[in-house]
Amino acid sequence: MRILVTANHAPFLFGGGERHVDNLVAALRACDHEVALLRLPFKFSPEADIERLMAFCDGYDLSAPNGQRVDRLISLQFPGYGMRHPQHVVWLMHQHRAAYELFDPQAASPALSRLRERIDEYDRRTLSGASRIFANSRRVAERLLHFNGLPSTPLYHPPPDAERMRCGESWDYVFYPSRLESLKRQDLLIEAARLLSTNTKILIGGEGPQRERYERLIERYALGDRVRLLGAFTEAERIALYEHALAVAFPAFDEDLGYVPLEAMYAGKAVVTCSDSGGPLEFVVPGETGEIVAPEPAHLAAAIDRLAAQPKRTREMGQAGRERILALGLSWPRVVAALCA
Repeated sequence: MRILVTANHAPFLFGGGERHVDNLVAALRACDHEVALLRLPFKFSPEADIERLMAFCDGYDLSAPNGQRVDRLISLQFPGYGMRHPQHVVWLMHQHRAAYELFDPQAASPALSRLRERIDEYDRRTLSGASRIFANSRRVAERLLHFNGLPSTPLYHPPPDAERMRCGESWDYVFYPSRLESLKRQDLLIEAARLLSTNTKILIGGEGPQRERYERLIERYALGDRVRLLGAFTEAERIALYEHALAVAFPAFDEDLGYVPLEAMYAGKAVVTCSDSGGPLEFVVPGETGEIVAPEPAHLAAAIDRLAAQPKRTREMGQAGRERILALGLSWPRVVAALCA
């Protein structure tokens, strides 16, 4: 089958979303499909640029570009799912979050308020025209139904390098790898470090726009001996950091899916996440595979202290998490079969 995949491209930004796109293309090719990837240049601001890209995508016919046959169009992101094909399958990673769950009417500019109305109309109309709609997770499906009244089917996939994750001896640190940005809420973990009664260390991996603010927090509270910002790391280092962690923290706000908790479960590590963290709540079972706590430093600190004080129980929780994620049978061939059925 000849398949065209559409997704966004934000120059010099690389994270879970980009890995998701690359892995889907690789999986389709591994199943002997001929695949082309069409990346659209996306900017989060100004609003006028978002509207211009919406206008470009809206109704753009991809059934036979330049006379080349396309058997199926798979769209992953806004606004690319506005493009048109008779066999158009949407696998929704997320919508434009600034227009939905992150929209604050009190703080929004007039331009953003107008854009929000246009996006809502665009999403309802264009997504309704898709042959089928899958969602990246149950949380993404819930948002689509809540905001736009459109049903979708959750379709899960394994995180990158799931088969390479392994569990090793704990070196008494909690690991949190992610882009350093406000929604990931690394600051909650830094604040929690001030309240720990055990000697557990906090290792935060990744780069991002909040790094300077986090560095100032660590300096202000004299946490240099307890919290480390690791910066960028190699894939081998990432796997090793999971391998030797006591547990993995993921206090992000309303995540779509969240690779970090899944990677932790494949590595046999207990997960600490928050009650408003979204996607991870579909996988973490409190008291069995990890801890789900209120998004407050004191609650995070208490959870980490409990895990550190009971290493045997923490190891058992990690093993239970690994058994749970393996039992789900997440695989790219299953994803490809669903998208190409």
